[in-house]
Amino acid sequence: MRAIVIHAARDLRIEDHPEEAPGPGQLRLRLATGGVCGSDLHYYNHGGFGAVRLKEPMILGHEVSARVEEVGPGVTGFAPGQLVAVSPSRPCGTCRYCLEGLPNQCLNMRFYGSAMPFPHIQGAFREVLVADVAQCVDATGLTPGEAAMAEPLAVTLHATTRAGTMLGKRVLVTGCGPIGVLSILAARRAGAAEIVATDLSDFTLSLARKVGADRVINTGTEPDALAAYAEGKGHFDVLYECTGVAAALAGGIAALRPRGVILQLGLGGDMSLPMMAITAKELDLRGSFRFHTEFATGVALMRAGLIDVKPLITHTVPLASAEDAFRVASDRSQAMKAQISFAD
Repeated sequence: MRAIVIHAARDLRIEDHPEEAPGPGQLRLRLATGGVCGSDLHYYNHGGFGAVRLKEPMILGHEVSARVEEVGPGVTGFAPGQLVAVSPSRPCGTCRYCLEGLPNQCLNMRFYGSAMPFPHIQGAFREVLVADVAQCVDATGLTPGEAAMAEPLAVTLHATTRAGTMLGKRVLVTGCGPIGVLSILAARRAGAAEIVATDLSDFTLSLARKVGADRVINTGTEPDALAAYAEGKGHFDVLYECTGVAAALAGGIAALRPRGVILQLGLGGDMSLPMMAITAKELDLRGSFRFHTEFATGVALMRAGLIDVKPLITHTVPLASAEDAFRVASDRSQAMKAQISFAD
């Protein structure tokens, strides 16, 4: 089978790898579609991010959908040809955090396409994938591209859960990449009354408006546009910070009203925080990392027509041209979510 392997920055190769057979409780899957994520781009463009660096070749990818090819012993509820969304999250289930109901904090997490541990956890961008049945969620009725969006959608659903009650709240989203735009969809589905989104790209802001933002602001051309929201100690109840950039976080905090909630999703590295404002406004700073149960929830919402991710899928390329997906995904002036079709 062919797999997409990163060796170093800008050294992406399509290589032959041996196939595997499913064991008890597993499915053998024929990959349908894979989405290029921000972390994939960090490996492709820079060879890693922060202290996380490639130390050996690694198969990339963790946003995937697939069709069942073979059912392993003891597996029920799945049949050959069935479309499934595949969760990349594989917690051990036995460490103290798993037992406390925090599987996203698993001490022994095996998350597809991660260079955090060594040896690295190989990813899912391969023509044939053997997965645990617990990772697979029925995606019947969705397109393969929609099903592959379940992973980033789950990230934003987990953050929305961390926010608490969203009904009637005023929401600010800083950064309108895929996670920011999906946060708009998640917040609106949870009952947000007003959503304002900021970014530096008119293209991504146009998609933010298309999926439901009430107002979009290009902070490059309108650097002072958020100032009005800072009057009277602030306007917004919830901030989805999706850039990982200190300036975006500081601007968002200024626009938050007292006892507002900051959801930090962006992973740009360590940042300096305006602690006086956080303290004086009694703000809650809440990290949001990955997901677990929200993966199946996201698939269910898409299948029911309650969340539509199709506008985010801007490019789809065949496996043979996989590197084109990484190149175009790096250009925020024209791409939101670039996907690779493994069915071609």
